[in-house]
Amino acid sequence: MNKNPYEVLGVARDASDADIKKAYHKLVLKYHPDKNPGDKEAEEKFKEVNNAFDILKDPQKRAAYDRFGDAAFAGGNASGANPFGAGGNPFGNGAFHFNMGGGAGMEDILREAMRGFGFDGFGGASGARGESRRGGRDLLDEVVIDLKDAYFGKTHTVKFSSEVKCDKCNGFGTADGKEAPVCSRCGGTGYVHTSRGFFAMETPCPDCNGLGHKIDKKCSQCNGDGTVRKSRTLEVNIPAGVEDGTRLRLAGQGEAGQNGAPAGDFYLDVRVRPDKRFERNGADLITKVDVPFTTLALGGEIEVETIDDKKLSVKVPAGTQVGEKLRVRGHGMPGRRVGTFGDLYVDITMTVPTKLTEKQKKILNEFAGTKSEKKGWF
Repeated sequence: MNKNPYEVLGVARDASDADIKKAYHKLVLKYHPDKNPGDKEAEEKFKEVNNAFDILKDPQKRAAYDRFGDAAFAGGNASGANPFGAGGNPFGNGAFHFNMGGGAGMEDILREAMRGFGFDGFGGASGARGESRRGGRDLLDEVVIDLKDAYFGKTHTVKFSSEVKCDKCNGFGTADGKEAPVCSRCGGTGYVHTSRGFFAMETPCPDCNGLGHKIDKKCSQCNGDGTVRKSRTLEVNIPAGVEDGTRLRLAGQGEAGQNGAPAGDFYLDVRVRPDKRFERNGADLITKVDVPFTTLALGGEIEVETIDDKKLSVKVPAGTQVGEKLRVRGHGMPGRRVGTFGDLYVDITMTVPTKLTEKQKKILNEFAGTKSEKKGWF
């Protein structure tokens, strides 16, 4: 019995794709084998999370589960070629064909209903069935960087362990390192057809166990799987100007596929840590600068520090108010187009002095009694 994928990911049945992805990313990082070495319970949780996401990320599989529940994948794996698992239907382990003779029989009626899920009939998904070798899993990791790293860009080193192509057999799983011959019984599809009365059933090929090919002599290093587990190191280039929540993809750098099948991809989620000095708004930056009252009233210049640690002299016009923002072009974050930059905005603040000399008090008192004060200087 398959576990309820909604319960596994902790989301509601009407959850959006974004909510499902967010829940998946959180759980897959929590239970990843590299973070829980030797923990069998975490390993099982990791598998459950991946199986649940495999169902809910696919509109057809999700629709099938919502309609038929666990029966949608009875006898098969949710990661099969169609939303009804390895058997291709919601009725069990094989794909059934009703032999009703000529005319519009039950098979025709059911076939029309199944087309809503993208099927030509109970023989599988629309189009020819390919070989059943399993492609490699995608891998996901996360890195947290500072805003300055996001400004300059950086190279992030990822160390982990995963299934890689067996070098002894070139990933084919054979003792001689050559691709295994196609199974003569199923023709490489991994499935055979049998008839039982009114029904025709499609089941995994008993000669090749559904693999689509037969390995007579297995590789001694990988035992015929074509993959072995090894420690790996990847250098990921995080581009300048990267935004919080960006996902970087390294095609073909995931786990190796089974017996020569394509490898999965490696994904790196980039999180940018909030900065104490700067607030980010797209490619623009905002920094607060405390300016003396006299400079605001009379005008002058202030020194402003940039994200790349430069010192800029910024002109403050006379009469500038607290809360106004002064724009400094080209000193924000790198833009999406090469060579472009956002702007830096100086958010004007002011601190009222708490200790004044007698002379300063006298000057302010004289100023407070002028006509300008009555018009709202303070």
